[in-house]
Amino acid sequence: MTHRPDNSKAASQPEATQPQAEPVPSCPVCRERPVIAIDGPAGAGKSTLAAHLARRFGFLNLETGAMYRALALKAIENDFAFDEEAPLLDLADHTRITLEPQLEGNRVLLDGIDVSRRIREQDVTSAASQISIHHNLRAWMVLQQRALGAAGGVVMEGRDIGTAVFPDAEVKIFLDAAPEVRGNRRFRQTVPNENPTPRQNSGRQSPDIQTSEEQRAAEEAILRDLKERDYRDRNRAESPLQPAPDAVILDSTAMSLEEVLAQAEAIVNSHLSTA
Repeated sequence: MTHRPDNSKAASQPEATQPQAEPVPSCPVCRERPVIAIDGPAGAGKSTLAAHLARRFGFLNLETGAMYRALALKAIENDFAFDEEAPLLDLADHTRITLEPQLEGNRVLLDGIDVSRRIREQDVTSAASQISIHHNLRAWMVLQQRALGAAGGVVMEGRDIGTAVFPDAEVKIFLDAAPEVRGNRRFRQTVPNENPTPRQNSGRQSPDIQTSEEQRAAEEAILRDLKERDYRDRNRAESPLQPAPDAVILDSTAMSLEEVLAQAEAIVNSHLSTA
């Protein structure tokens, strides 16, 4: 796994061929700058929030979920079973994933190929959720993610950043929302509009939905998928989805995007001012 800032050469990170079940804790006093950890369920808006906070505070935005998606894509392309951990771990050891932060999220390279759009498609999303339940694979990913954020100055979002990857992060936000709200937001991201943003249009297919019945069916399918992912994430044995004890829970169910961004900025400012 590598992380490459804009306009700079990629730097390789250490390989982790034998992941530890419990990775060694990170060292906050060794970091040059703070870490902002954003966790939460699928569709909560973590990527949008992380990109905003990274721009606002001049940090790098590292989307760890893209790592799972990229590996899941390689598993799909090589016809690997999602429920067999050993072959997946071997596949990971022979995989190179590079994250290049952009204004709207990350450009993701899989073995040198840009897969930023492809990894947003539904089959990859589902596969990523399935492979993420494996204990040793998650431990391998945690080691890669810690290496990426070791120097700090990053906004890192995922499912277990504040609990497993950086339990000593200076700022921890758990972004949540009701499943119905998250499903509706995710559905609206798939519907074409006159002026789509790069984030809205990056790799998400826009179905040709004509009738209200088709719209309802599509939205219901998305909601079912979100609930299934919630169940897997919250009930997996390794690093289940849950707020860190010291995380600030930000429920965006009844909030506008502007309100969420403003409140998150206030949370970061309050924590950094006391650090």
